[in-house]
Amino acid sequence: MKRRSSLVRVAIPLIAVLISLILYQNVYVRVQSDLKTMREERELKMKMLTKHVALIARQPELEKKLTQLGEQRKSAGPKILTGNTPALAGAALQEMVKSIITGHGGTISSERIEKPEDAGSFKVITTSFDCLLPDIRNLNDILFSLETRTPYLAVREVDTRTRDFRSPRELMVKLEISALMAGK
Repeated sequence: MKRRSSLVRVAIPLIAVLISLILYQNVYVRVQSDLKTMREERELKMKMLTKHVALIARQPELEKKLTQLGEQRKSAGPKILTGNTPALAGAALQEMVKSIITGHGGTISSERIEKPEDAGSFKVITTSFDCLLPDIRNLNDILFSLETRTPYLAVREVDTRTRDFRSPRELMVKLEISALMAGK
C-alpha cells in the first residue's frame, strides 16, 4: 500500500505539471501569438489610416492640379485631330487637306489613309494624296497652308514632277501629311 501511495504522491504532481504544460502550450502560447498578430494588424491599419488621412489632406492640392491639367489638355485640344476612332480622324484629316488642295487650284487624282501609328499616348494619322497643280506657286501656298493651320499638320513627304518637260508649269505632286490624334 505504501507503494501505491508513494506512486500516487509522485503521479499526482507529475500529472498536474503535465496538465499545466499542456495548458501553457495550447492556451497561453496561442493567446499570446493571437495578441501579437492583433497588435501587428492594428499597427498596419494605423499606418494605412495615416496614409489615407495624408491623402485626404492633400485632396485640395490634387484637385487644383487636376483642374490645371484639364485646362492644359483643353488648350492643346485644338492642336490635335479629333475623332472617336482613327478612321474618323483620318477622314477628317483627308477632308481638311482636300479642301486646302482644291482651294488653291489643285486637282486630286487619288487619296489614301495610311495605317495609324502609335506614338506614346497619341496616334499618328497619315494620308497620302496624288494631285495635279497648275503652278509652283500653288504648291508653295498649299504647303504654307498645311504647315500653319491648327490642328497641326506635318508634311512628311513631297514628291514633285513636271507633267510636260517642254512647258514645265503643271506639276504632279505626291503629298504625305500626318497629324496627331489623342490615343485611346
